[in-house]
Amino acid sequence: MGIDVGGTKVALRIEGDGARAVRSVFRWPPASRSAPHRSATERDLAALARHVGLLRAEWGGPVKSVGVAMPATVDGEGRVLTWPGRPHWAGLGLHEELRGLIPGAAVRFADDGDLAALAEAGRAGCRNLVYLGVGTGIGGGVVVDGRPLPGPGRGSCEVGHIVVDRAGARCDCGRHGCVQALASGPATLRRAATLLGGLVDFDALRNGFAAGAGWAVSAVQESGEALAVAAVSLCELTRPELVLIGGGFASGLPGLVTVVAEHSRRLARPGAPPVPVREAALGGLSSLYGAVSLARGQ
Repeated sequence: MGIDVGGTKVALRIEGDGARAVRSVFRWPPASRSAPHRSATERDLAALARHVGLLRAEWGGPVKSVGVAMPATVDGEGRVLTWPGRPHWAGLGLHEELRGLIPGAAVRFADDGDLAALAEAGRAGCRNLVYLGVGTGIGGGVVVDGRPLPGPGRGSCEVGHIVVDRAGARCDCGRHGCVQALASGPATLRRAATLLGGLVDFDALRNGFAAGAGWAVSAVQESGEALAVAAVSLCELTRPELVLIGGGFASGLPGLVTVVAEHSRRLARPGAPPVPVREAALGGLSSLYGAVSLARGQ
């Protein structure tokens, strides 16, 4: 079983050798500012338990191992240390919670960006790449010679917190100008709303961008430029063969990857040909497939 835990939604998949795979997605219960952290966490865990149970019932067989893709910082025992996306999870023993939901199953955790990068590298047949996943936040990873950087036991590659504009918007990590603060899905929608002078949801942005509306094009162009700056900076350090852009927001917004590719070409310097920038093959499912591979012990 693979579980991709996101800031907005959770994706689950169960598969086995020679068996039909089953998958589901659910959104976290709406957050309430007035609710105490404990009740908010309990509500989240109840939703997770319900959907794990429903998927296991649909699967109908045993679940031997679980791989979990997490955007949070998790210690070696599966305890959440910090997660700005859902701060009430701090201190949660997620490993024990999952063992209670799926008795007897081995549970493994890894960074969602690392898992997504490895899954995309495997699908692309490329051992050296940079992956950026654009969703509620920005995750991703760097794969060098088939392995994630910086390596086992040394944390994850926090590509979303590369500073691309020192005077940029404040990030939830406390710094200013992180690529996540400028180019995530919510950041892009906020910029679009400011430009339009009214609320903008994802469908309105996608339709406006497709129609060439100035406010939508400007909002997406600025996000694409921030992503390109981060990608090009990573390329200078790691010399990948390929840059892939994925995540739920990016995969649902046709043309965003083209914008990133165009800005990346403009940022190329003499003697250093631009690295190809392409759309990730797995779209918004990269981390989920990575979680399944983790469950298989790969």
